[in-house]
Amino acid sequence: MKISTVKAKSILVKSNLPASDYVANPYSGCTHRCCYCYACFMKRFTGHDENWGTFLDVKEYESDKLPKSLVGKTVLLSSVTDPYNPYEMEYHKSRMVLEHLRGTGAHVEILSKSDLVVRDLDLLRQIPDLSVGISLNTLDDSFRNDIEPNAPSVQRRLKALKTLHDAGITTYLFISPIFPYITDIQTLIETTNDYVDQICFENLNLRGAAKGKILDYIAEKYPQHLDGYKAIYRKGDLSYWEQFEAKIEALSKDYTIPFVNYFYHAKIRKGGNKLD
Repeated sequence: MKISTVKAKSILVKSNLPASDYVANPYSGCTHRCCYCYACFMKRFTGHDENWGTFLDVKEYESDKLPKSLVGKTVLLSSVTDPYNPYEMEYHKSRMVLEHLRGTGAHVEILSKSDLVVRDLDLLRQIPDLSVGISLNTLDDSFRNDIEPNAPSVQRRLKALKTLHDAGITTYLFISPIFPYITDIQTLIETTNDYVDQICFENLNLRGAAKGKILDYIAEKYPQHLDGYKAIYRKGDLSYWEQFEAKIEALSKDYTIPFVNYFYHAKIRKGGNKLD
């Protein structure tokens, strides 16, 4: 892993995402090496020749000044990196961002695949309007190892969610990306229902080189589903996702916690599509 320090103008940047006003990405690059990663497009802005997943730029900010008012604004940590990658243990950049957001009145959302977020429980408790999401799309750690080889295990992520919830932190499970015919959302919901406050859903959105990689992987490991993947990702057939959305809506009636749908082909409104 190549580690570099780079200059960045400011801690927060305005967001184009449907459910956040600002984002903070304390790092460029990522260490998880997820084979489906959509954020690899960011490589062209970094000046790196290395493959995505083999470098990490640690940001040094020219200014720590925040927008004049963040009251009522949503800040996401992070959108194109994992704020709690293993090098956060050394550099503490995500913790620094949280320290700056403390007392601003912002709604802070953290999204990570890592249990390292538990390290900052003392600080999380000091931000009253905060939620922490853990991204997970399987309970099968062998599948997780195939698609997210450097990311924390399934059990570590589940334990982090429970630890945070038991400590009084608002938590959510982000079931993402949903792999057609493979991700079992009902089992994930049943497993985490007692220690999450919300469940979000995002489907597998393949772009660029990731599309070929995933189709090759499915051909090798799940050949029985290859035709289905080709229909979705080569022919643009959305019927699978339309049926899947109906399944999510039906399941939402069996649970008291809110479900939020971030499927890319739907008309995504600010805050997502809440299923009541």
